[in-house]
Amino acid sequence: MLAYVVRRLLATLPVIVMVAVVVFAMLRLTPGDPAAIIAGNDATAEQLQQIRQSMGLDKPIYQQLIQWIAQLLQGDLGVSLLSGTPVLGMIGDRMGPSLVLAISTITLTVIIAIPLGVTAAWRQGRLLDRAIMTLSVFGFSVPTFVIGYLLVYLFSIQMGWLPVQGYRPLSDGFGPFAERLILPVLALSTVYIALIARITRSSIIEVMGEDFIRTARAKGANEHVVLMRHALRNAAVPILTIIGIGMASLISGVVVTESVFNLPGLGRLVVEAVLARDYPVIQGLILLFSFIYIMINLAVDLLYPVFDPRIRY
Repeated sequence: MLAYVVRRLLATLPVIVMVAVVVFAMLRLTPGDPAAIIAGNDATAEQLQQIRQSMGLDKPIYQQLIQWIAQLLQGDLGVSLLSGTPVLGMIGDRMGPSLVLAISTITLTVIIAIPLGVTAAWRQGRLLDRAIMTLSVFGFSVPTFVIGYLLVYLFSIQMGWLPVQGYRPLSDGFGPFAERLILPVLALSTVYIALIARITRSSIIEVMGEDFIRTARAKGANEHVVLMRHALRNAAVPILTIIGIGMASLISGVVVTESVFNLPGLGRLVVEAVLARDYPVIQGLILLFSFIYIMINLAVDLLYPVFDPRIRY
């Protein structure tokens, strides 16, 4: 197991380096001049040149890359072009709402989706199975922002039960914190509940035809034990894979959801930075999201042998 973990960690390092280089090159090749953004429309050529020199933009690309990687190794993501605030500090200030939204969404998704998928597989071809699959198709087909606006219209505008937008930290009390989190979590989790429930159902159905399931039933095991102890455990690898994909896909979902519900998180910061062409902030956020994506995939890979020991060899 230790050798498997070491191999996966070593395989991750080149990916992280490649992502860093691609992120750097992508923004350097994007049309637009950061110096012109800082100086404004009335800046002279001399002023623009001075700003480029102070930012190191007059140096060759390879020197800029080496300098940027050296800054990354020191934990320095640069400084915002507009506010002059360190990018790392801006990310830290916005991390809380996004982290709470992501953790709440994936927790709710797993709690609901896996039992739904197991139930649908258990009642395969019957009315309950068809009802669950119909709802999952609906949840997977409707965009997140549409679901968000529908929830706002129903629960906020029509019924007046929940606030339309905004965020309150947990320090302000659990009630205000929870009531502003319910709608974003429901909107964001809908598509992932549908996806994981469908994969869980198909994985359970495939496993239910195996010989060891028939053996367990022949020994007198009740259906609950067969489903949860034998079928679900042996179908865990594809389910774990889709959960990992869903967690990684939350990055794009968070951007949309935070914009709909006006949450001051990283997704909202992405939108603000893109609209303002704040390149260091965009660069830092892309690098952060890429690193999170890589780490989630690494965690899923390391969990595979827990459910299927054959994978480690």
